Amino acid sequence: MKTTRTCQLLIVVIFLSMGTAADLPAEENEVPDVKQNTEGEEEEEQVPPLGPLGERVVAGQSVYSQEETPAPEEAGQAQGEQGHEEPQEFVVVGEEKEDLPDQPPPPKPKPKEIPVVIGGTAAGEPCVFPFLFLGKEYADCTTEGRRDGRLWCATTYDYDRDKKWGFCETEEQAEERRQAEEMEEQYQSAVRMINTTNRRSQKREAYERLLKISGKGHTKASEKVAYAMLFGDYMAQNVTKAKDLFEKLALEGSPKAQMALGFLYAAGLGVNSSQAKALVYYTFGALGGNLVAHMILGYRYWGGVGVPQSCESALTHYRLVANHVANDVSLTGGSAVQRIRLLDEVENPGSTSSMLEEDLIQYYQFLAEKGDIQAQVGLGQLHLNGGRGVEQNHQRAYEYFNQAANAGNTHAMAFLGKMYSEGSEFVPQNNETALQYFKKASELGNPVGQSGLGMAYLYGRGVPVNYELALKYFQKAAEQGWVDGQLQLGFMYYNGIGVKRDYKQALKYFNLASQAGHILAYYNLAQMHATGTGVMRSCHTAVELFKNVCERGRWSERLMTAYGSFKDGDMDAALVQYLLLAEQGYEVAQSNVAFILDQTEGSRIFSENETYPRALLHWTRAAAQGYTVARIKLGDYHFYGYGTDVDYETAVIHYRLASEQQNSAQAMFNLGYMHEKGLGIKQDIHLAKRFYDMAAEASPDAQVPVFLALCKLGFIYALQYLQDLNLKEAVSQVDLDQLLGPEWDLYLMTVIALLLGTVIAYRQRQHQAPLRPPPVPPRPAAPAPPADQPDQQQQQQPAPAMPEEQ
Repeated sequence: MKTTRTCQLLIVVIFLSMGTAADLPAEENEVPDVKQNTEGEEEEEQVPPLGPLGERVVAGQSVYSQEETPAPEEAGQAQGEQGHEEPQEFVVVGEEKEDLPDQPPPPKPKPKEIPVVIGGTAAGEPCVFPFLFLGKEYADCTTEGRRDGRLWCATTYDYDRDKKWGFCETEEQAEERRQAEEMEEQYQSAVRMINTTNRRSQKREAYERLLKISGKGHTKASEKVAYAMLFGDYMAQNVTKAKDLFEKLALEGSPKAQMALGFLYAAGLGVNSSQAKALVYYTFGALGGNLVAHMILGYRYWGGVGVPQSCESALTHYRLVANHVANDVSLTGGSAVQRIRLLDEVENPGSTSSMLEEDLIQYYQFLAEKGDIQAQVGLGQLHLNGGRGVEQNHQRAYEYFNQAANAGNTHAMAFLGKMYSEGSEFVPQNNETALQYFKKASELGNPVGQSGLGMAYLYGRGVPVNYELALKYFQKAAEQGWVDGQLQLGFMYYNGIGVKRDYKQALKYFNLASQAGHILAYYNLAQMHATGTGVMRSCHTAVELFKNVCERGRWSERLMTAYGSFKDGDMDAALVQYLLLAEQGYEVAQSNVAFILDQTEGSRIFSENETYPRALLHWTRAAAQGYTVARIKLGDYHFYGYGTDVDYETAVIHYRLASEQQNSAQAMFNLGYMHEKGLGIKQDIHLAKRFYDMAAEASPDAQVPVFLALCKLGFIYALQYLQDLNLKEAVSQVDLDQLLGPEWDLYLMTVIALLLGTVIAYRQRQHQAPLRPPPVPPRPAAPAPPADQPDQQQQQQPAPAMPEEQ
């Protein structure tokens, strides 16, 4: 096994060193500049068709049949699930086809081998295809007419006449085939149970069945079990066992397993982290057609993660994935992507705008049952697309829309038309019924119905094709701001269908539709920027738009699964799932990984000395994608020395970037503090006060801490002023002889004597002032004392007091 891996590694290293991952020159990959004449003399043949499947994709039509819906980790494996077809790629007229990095030419199909029959009536003779049996032609070996299920064929065209036949396989081969068919049937049954039930007990039972099937060597079952062990999906999380299964499957050539091994080496899960091995396995997975591996490589080339930064290589990978995502988008726009930040969820519980509380959903359901039309339409839209905590359910959506439509709501009529136009497992596809609903809604001025009628006339669904009417209805819908009308108008102007080709008008309507978040609007804008059609070619803009499209793929459902694990308290499962999404370039997943690692009670997968460096890595990647809080976290990590050495200067750089680019009040406050203390920057109290004031202006929440900081700053400034004043030195430097004259001491003594005399005179005058006793109230006349007591009465009267005593 080690020898095989070493050989694989050497092959890829040699392959990459030959320059296959270098930037592809624009001249060899893009459409030559299309000449546009203001009088309308465009060259029709040089215009690239818009969309990977032409008009069908841009018009928002689903090209997939309503079969088994792959799980998020399986959605990226288009080749394995769809008959090993080569991934489709957008080809522009006048443009050379862009090969994948390190993509070898597709092998030529081998001619079909004609088996030689065993036994029967014509042993040793070759089969003849087609052959006739009971009036029906067969182009391959069949089991018809046999109870034991063995494959046979005829050696002449007419078996009914010649009776020449033989077996196409031995008994051992037949037994192996029957066992494989039985395992495949059991696998499909388990997958159907997983996709149709919402009960955790039934899902666990289905995964137990898959585990048994995996033990018999079934590849797809082994892949599902390995991912379930890795993520902890209805099975006990066991990264080591998952790694062993992935290694076994990778040796058998499974692209899913190769991508998963690349993820394990990139994240250091169960193995020593190695970006070189991760790149090798990602490359093998991408060559095998795994879309998740392509997406990861696109992000790595875009951000320069482990590889030289290359916009053109990133564009190649992202465009291929975006083609598949756009193919899978239906007229309804696809399911919503939930992006929940754990940091916001923890700091402000229940404030996440993208989620609806269970009580609120039940309240809307109660209103809908009572006949509230708006509640019925809102719940119908939630169940039609899924999202905000509500699972996609076309049956419930149909029921709510039907109730509202019967009450006369035009939006409900139009959405019923959409459901019949597309069809689903619950609502059969029916153009006539869809047209009736669209007409009824359109007559009442509903933009959704007008857009649906435009689609019907554009593609002839139930009516003859009429581009003029299609344009008319799309314009009516676009005037009311409906996104589908804007999208289809852009498509018609781009391709010149029913109107004169006008790239500026197409760009205008695609931009309007993109503001509402329509995936196909982003996709079409990306194609125009990638090929330079109607705009200046911009690889960077095209990559960002394609990246946005890729992040709307089915693997985005893993975001909600990871959030559910976090809410249930399973940090390890949430961390592993967010790690894979972070590898794919989801900024919200990168910040969530860093948040979980930043917590003291975080995941137990990594040791304590690994958590802060890993958190620092993911904060760095999230900050590079414009997340303000991540930029501030980087400043904090360098300020306190978390996962790195204390570096005040680097902390200042991150705080300054957050302050200047994102106008962050927290970053301004931190810069004020560092100016106040002189940490990593020159101490300047005036600049500190300026940043504090800016923080208070940027956010009302910062006003209280800024007030306290300014009070502290004023106190420190006063102390510093007094320390700088130095009174002794100031007094010693004053020359009184020069200031007051040579006889200043005599003047001073005279002034002091005058002041002393004034004080003494004032006190003497105060003592000599006559006292005025308060008036005595009249007393009643007392009886005359006896004659023998005159001396005693005189002794009781007080003698007049002297001034000194007073």
